[in-house]
Amino acid sequence: MFHFQLVAISGKKFDEDVHEVILPTRDGRIGVLAHHMPLVSVATNGVITVRHRPHDPDHELEYFATNGGAIEVANNTLRVLVDEADRADDINEAETQKALQRAEKMKAEAKDEVSLEHAQSLVDRQAVRLQVAGLRRRHHK
Repeated sequence: MFHFQLVAISGKKFDEDVHEVILPTRDGRIGVLAHHMPLVSVATNGVITVRHRPHDPDHELEYFATNGGAIEVANNTLRVLVDEADRADDINEAETQKALQRAEKMKAEAKDEVSLEHAQSLVDRQAVRLQVAGLRRRHHK
């Protein structure tokens, strides 16, 4: 077991001892277990998966949709600081689908590079949130 802290601008989202965390980085998804070597990395938009105990089945995994940030592993603690983090149980799939459609419309109507980049970041964020909502639905049937 090791300690995992997930902190967003809005506050702590997770602060517990866990068995395993899988998270997105610029170099791909990495898994962190107890006594992981020290590491500092960039977190990318994506899904953070938490396994609380070694033999937890997939339907007991916990998922978070995250948006950007930094990762630090040191002294048997994983700290992930992100702009935003949404727990799967807190995501309304229908509302997120509508937000994705609005973001895609903004992207299609963008008149300049700044507007296009902003719209693309909204599309990416909502796509990750939908992915996490889908994981929750699939694993909690």
